[in-house]
Amino acid sequence: MESLPKLYTELADWWHLLSPPEDYAEEAEFYRQGIISACQFTPRTLLELGSGGGNNASHLKQHFEMTLVDIAPEMLAISRELNPECEHIQGDMRTLRLNRQYDAVFIHDAIDYMTTASDLRSAISTAYLHCKPGGVALFAPDDTLESFQPSTTHGGRDRGNRGLRYLEWTWERNPQHNTCTTVMVYIMRQGNEVVGCVQERHLYGLFSKNDWQTFLTEAGFKPRSILFEYSSAELGSSEIFLGLKPAK
Repeated sequence: MESLPKLYTELADWWHLLSPPEDYAEEAEFYRQGIISACQFTPRTLLELGSGGGNNASHLKQHFEMTLVDIAPEMLAISRELNPECEHIQGDMRTLRLNRQYDAVFIHDAIDYMTTASDLRSAISTAYLHCKPGGVALFAPDDTLESFQPSTTHGGRDRGNRGLRYLEWTWERNPQHNTCTTVMVYIMRQGNEVVGCVQERHLYGLFSKNDWQTFLTEAGFKPRSILFEYSSAELGSSEIFLGLKPAK
């Protein structure tokens, strides 16, 4: 986290070729339904922490008044182009303090970059402080300690005269630190010329279901977990976590 991956800094302009906003429609709707079902009132305002290039927000903004926070200014610039109607703020989800509260708080897979228990506790505390009583915070890690499996994926897209292809390889977790390593390789094309080939590592935290329940409870939330449902994913292969903030 102290040295941000190139994907979110000098390569940010290529982000939507690696991760197109249109691919997030189904997933964003699942998160929206999870937020609505857990909130004690009809939620109208939503704070997204670790909002990245704004892909989820491009769908959720139809239903919520959104504030988008990310640590990388380059990613915020990409998101502003996609979501000009949303408020954008640079900040770290571990330390952010806006001195205002929202009906709901959402952290997608940026939560995976919380690689220590202290980091995760801090991000959950930030969500709690910014959540209204009776509201909800939704956390969507890619994996828990129990669900993690090594994997290899690839993808990419062309747009205009530019194209990007990537290989993503995630291997065994580090049992001493409950982390896993992903190596990503990006190949970028401009016209008929390859203009870049970059390899970098991403370190992700892995926490058990019990860890999540404990940390949410410590922050003051009433914890709940639900199975992630997505057409291309095996049902029950992963879970998301909800923190319900008690009403006063």
